[in-house]
Amino acid sequence: MYKIVTADDHPMFREAIASVVRNSYPESEILEACNLDETFTLVTHEADIDLVLLDLNMDGMNGFQGLMRLREAVPSTPIAIVSAEDNKKVVLQAITFGAVGFITKSSPRQQMHKALEHILNGNVYLPSDIIRGDSCIDKKLSGAQARHQQRQTESINPVLLSSLTRRQIIVLQHMAEGESNKQIAYTLSIAETTVKAHVSAILRKLGVKNRIQAVIAARDIDFSELSRC
Repeated sequence: MYKIVTADDHPMFREAIASVVRNSYPESEILEACNLDETFTLVTHEADIDLVLLDLNMDGMNGFQGLMRLREAVPSTPIAIVSAEDNKKVVLQAITFGAVGFITKSSPRQQMHKALEHILNGNVYLPSDIIRGDSCIDKKLSGAQARHQQRQTESINPVLLSSLTRRQIIVLQHMAEGESNKQIAYTLSIAETTVKAHVSAILRKLGVKNRIQAVIAARDIDFSELSRC
């Protein structure tokens, strides 16, 4: 279902996060790396990576320099930080430097599952207990998210959008609202395999690599106006 890289220098934690991924998305392919060089090799040679879960303090990272190096090499591949850090400033810096999420290693498994689901649905994830109650951080964070999303992908070309069928546009709208394939299938009263086929066609027609890019790009679409065309 997804191809996810877990990059951490601690094998026990790599296995722990891989277990969360497998329980949440059994069909996913999980690739492992134990330092920045191995991670760099994976993201630059493997096709169609949906998400990188990156340890902030593993060998070669040098703080946020490792994150910035990866973002420059593969700007369209989403990267989420997984760290023992729980400082608000560190969280904010991670988003500013291009991460799509920040997951603390002390998070319970269920919270990690929710974080993965949030990110894979095209959203930026931050632990609420870290940022709650700080309006200054919230304002800066909103700006950082907006800048990150703008850098990550441009709006969908109207010509590409016009290539979608009416049913594909409806599926894209539900994707943009954060619904999973299963939820879309239930809402539209169609088989989940049919939804998956529509999603694959949407990604191909829009020229995006994964669901996250499609969802972010689709946020600028006025679907109510489009449905009247």
